[in-house]
Amino acid sequence: MLTPKQQKESGLPPEAAINAAGGGEPRLPAVRQPSAAPRPKASRRVWICAAALLLAGGAGLGVYLQPWVSGPVAVAVEIAALAPVTRVLAVNGRIAALHSVDVRSLVGGSLADVPVAEGDDVRAGADIARIDAATQQAVLRQAAAGLDAALVAAAQARDTYARTEALGENVSRTALDTAARALQSAEQEVARTTALVDQAQVQLENHTVRAPMTGTVIELNVDPGQSIDPSTVLMTIADLGHLVVETDVDEAYATQIRAGLPAVMQLAGETTARDGRVSYVSQLVDAATGGLAVELLFDEPVRAPVGLTVTINIVVDSRNAALTAPRAAIQTGEAGDAVFVARDGKAQRRPVSVIEWPAARLVVTEGLAPGDVLILDAAGITEGQAVRVGAP
Repeated sequence: MLTPKQQKESGLPPEAAINAAGGGEPRLPAVRQPSAAPRPKASRRVWICAAALLLAGGAGLGVYLQPWVSGPVAVAVEIAALAPVTRVLAVNGRIAALHSVDVRSLVGGSLADVPVAEGDDVRAGADIARIDAATQQAVLRQAAAGLDAALVAAAQARDTYARTEALGENVSRTALDTAARALQSAEQEVARTTALVDQAQVQLENHTVRAPMTGTVIELNVDPGQSIDPSTVLMTIADLGHLVVETDVDEAYATQIRAGLPAVMQLAGETTARDGRVSYVSQLVDAATGGLAVELLFDEPVRAPVGLTVTINIVVDSRNAALTAPRAAIQTGEAGDAVFVARDGKAQRRPVSVIEWPAARLVVTEGLAPGDVLILDAAGITEGQAVRVGAP
């Protein structure tokens, strides 16, 4: 083995020197893979330059546009002008008969016959139902027999009293009084049994149900053979010659609805409107629903089925000239209602008074003048804000 000095003088690599010193064949030095060349840094520099340019351009654009400086807001407007206005309350109602009756029987039993059907016209007093009266007829016969017996007893008592009275002084006062009391008792029994006969006769007549009014059978609820009692509604009879429209109005408008107001009504399935008027307004609000019952009459007679839906427009108020504003233009707050008008390029707040009503436009009674440039949408608008007329 060579010494380090000898290795250096020989000029051989350490491995070769070691092999030479060992007497073996010299081994070639191990071949090493060259290390990868470092990635060029040019692409990285390009990206850095591009990002810097974008930042610079964005900053320049921001300085030019100055987004932190708010410009005029585009708003849609209309010129306030006087025009005819009609306030209408739209509700739905149903056709009803002005006069109708739910027919019930005064007695219970098995229904023997119903000689009418739905849709039949009946006259007042006509037979419309009959209840099996066999039992009541027996009661009547029994009462009549009792009356006959009472009449016979009364006749006998009358004869006895007459004979006793005819004896004059030959009969005691006690005997005469006894005969008189017997006659009085017999006459009272006649009166009692007569009342029983009358009562049985009335009950027998009640087994036949008669129409309480002239009209049309619009609903029939029973069939022959059915057992009924006085609470059973046999049928409903209505006068279809006099129809009305029944509806409910929310209590919020109760003070503005009164009899005589004109109305326009349209029946379901029709395209033509019919004129009418409010004929009745209840003075009692339903505590459960908050509704106020209202009835309306047609100006011309109408033939329609009871229960048909009717669309109603009640004309509550009509003005020849008034200012209106869309609901979106009215700003409501603690300070009250207000609108905004465009003046000299700025939004100016105007307190207003309006008539609250279920409509897209409300009548403005104070605060707005003809010619004002009314901003149609007050959402987000503030006092003194710069605005320009145009599409938002």
